Amino acid sequence: MDPKEKVLQAMKDAKQPVSAGDIEKATGLDRKIVDKAFNDLKKEDKIISPIRCKWQPK
Repeated sequence: MDPKEKVLQAMKDAKQPVSAGDIEKATGLDRKIVDKAFNDLKKEDKIISPIRCKWQPK
């Protein structure tokens, strides 16, 4: 499973908006990898930000 899929799955499992720090703790991935995955997922329009600095899957 690539990091982007791992991040998206962790977001779905959380069932609420999460921060990059939350995902980092849940997956064990490095923060830079999580941030890159967030950027890629934003560009692909797969995640949204309902609250400042928090993200959730569309």
